[in-house]
Amino acid sequence: MIKTELLIIGAGPAGLCAAISAAEAGTEVLVVERSPRIGGQLIKQTHMFFGSERQYASTRGIDIAGILMDKLTKYGDRVRILTETTVLGIYEDGMVTALHREDDYFKIRPNAIVVATGASEKALAFPNNDLPGIYGAGAVQTLMNVYGVKPGDRVLMVGAGNIGLIVSYQLMQAGVEVAAILDAAPKIGGYLVHAAKVRRMGVPIMTSHTVKAAMGKDSLEQVVICMVDDRFRPIEGTEQTIDCDVCCISVGLTPLGELLAMAGCEMKYIPQLSGTVPMRNADYQTTVPNIFAAGDVTGIEEASSAMVEGYLAGLCAAKHTGHTHTEYENKRADYIAQLSQLRGGPVGKRILDGIAQQLN
Repeated sequence: MIKTELLIIGAGPAGLCAAISAAEAGTEVLVVERSPRIGGQLIKQTHMFFGSERQYASTRGIDIAGILMDKLTKYGDRVRILTETTVLGIYEDGMVTALHREDDYFKIRPNAIVVATGASEKALAFPNNDLPGIYGAGAVQTLMNVYGVKPGDRVLMVGAGNIGLIVSYQLMQAGVEVAAILDAAPKIGGYLVHAAKVRRMGVPIMTSHTVKAAMGKDSLEQVVICMVDDRFRPIEGTEQTIDCDVCCISVGLTPLGELLAMAGCEMKYIPQLSGTVPMRNADYQTTVPNIFAAGDVTGIEEASSAMVEGYLAGLCAAKHTGHTHTEYENKRADYIAQLSQLRGGPVGKRILDGIAQQLN
């Protein structure tokens, strides 16, 4: 059994920043990550971030992961990281079980936990949506940007949010033809700067359209699309068939809160936060006193917000373990101010409305 003052589950942007913040306060930290590499969504992102310099604006996600890891290394043995390790459960007595690779089962006894498990991709229901060649956008990013694998030759992108637009541009940079970008909404959800890039390269963005069916014998060969009305119902007679060997689904994320639910944390479905999320207080503490949560597991936002939430959760969790940072109040106020700035504008208002329902 491993004993630690603070266990952080997930080594994405929120988890890494929580580890940095807690270690800086003097806390012994164990970070557990199920993937072989740390960084979470950051290692898939080759585009430059928006935000401010404090959230590494104009820096590529893959480089941000390296920056955060470099920060962690200066704390030496105070921070331990276990990759290829899946947390199986958080139990009523505070015990945590984990599996390293396939056969090394062990227990962890932490004084406090920060859950930063992130999110999973939402699927889209249509006939034959399980054909080989139909991927989530995150899977396509992983194939291209992590493993250098070209997913196919001609792609239909479903979803015109930031991820759909960015991944479309990355596909074209890799020499893949993008046949079109669809979105069921009447307007695109991503930034216009991303949309302008793909439009300049001749890719049509078809709003008020969705996938009706996929076709193919052993793998994807064609996708039938159609228009939708203002209630997102298919309009008969508007069908088109698009030849493609890849259909990339980018219709959003949903928080991965199963471990929090298992631990007995109060959970609530909040549409503005894209799913079922933990109730928590202003210090990111859930209804189970020694469990904190940060990042996409608490509501879907940009990686910049996840990083700041991680810093804040790590700071508060460290205090809970008896390690109050010497600049605790100043740092806490600074992180709150950064989040307020990041959540400005109409999109931020939606997030803030959701957070207001989440506060315990």
